[in-house]
Amino acid sequence: MNHEIRHILFYSFILAVLIFGLRWLQWNFIVLDNAIDIYIGLIAIIFTILGVWIASQSIRPKTQKIVVEKQIFIPRSKTFTLNERALKKLELTNREFEILQLIAKGHSNSKIADQLFLSLSTIKTHVSNLFTKMNVNSRYHAITKAKELEIVE
Repeated sequence: MNHEIRHILFYSFILAVLIFGLRWLQWNFIVLDNAIDIYIGLIAIIFTILGVWIASQSIRPKTQKIVVEKQIFIPRSKTFTLNERALKKLELTNREFEILQLIAKGHSNSKIADQLFLSLSTIKTHVSNLFTKMNVNSRYHAITKAKELEIVE
């Protein structure tokens, strides 16, 4: 019985190889008989894809929006006049106003403390009160607002 199974498997394998060979030959004949049609179809597909790509490129707008930010310095008049009305509106103490002037000159908290003979924590408290009264949250905004109100040079 073992011998019969071997023969069946061998003939089955041969038959499968023959069927595969015939299918392969049939495919080759189809390709050879219809080669021009296949090439024309492939060229048509390539040109269709190329046409769609070119159309999508020509539809896209060619303009670009560019935003340029530039800082412009406006020269002020040489004589500075203090806007006392705006200064009174802010209700700054003399010490806070003095610190604001030093901040506008570019001094750091430690440099202001040394110059006014105060502790650093006292200067920080004055700066915090100054920010609250001016309704700002940074030194830059405080200086900008002070210059707009014309209370510092």
